Amino acid sequence: MPEWVRVASTAECRDHGCLRKVLASGEAIVLARREDEIFALEDRCSHEDFPLSEGEIVDGTLECVLHGARFDLRTGRALSLPAVRPVKTYRAEIRDGEIYVEIGR
Repeated sequence: MPEWVRVASTAECRDHGCLRKVLASGEAIVLARREDEIFALEDRCSHEDFPLSEGEIVDGTLECVLHGARFDLRTGRALSLPAVRPVKTYRAEIRDGEIYVEIGR
């Protein structure tokens, strides 16, 4: 059954381009801030087991610094080689200055 879990405050990821690793119910997630939106993706590159939270946001994508694979922030779809598989995404919301992620859907 899905549940919403508080993972951070907006102060912890307030600026455009912010990437922050969080844990939610044992799942490693990277929060990505793009302008006024917050995205939540699995914190593991689908090409190699490397944390996406070490990467950067480039033109609306999350780029893995290990080999340059890029992922769509909204869908997790792999947009460039060497990655061909998507990464899992999570619904994320900002409520009263807190960031929540939906787990278990």
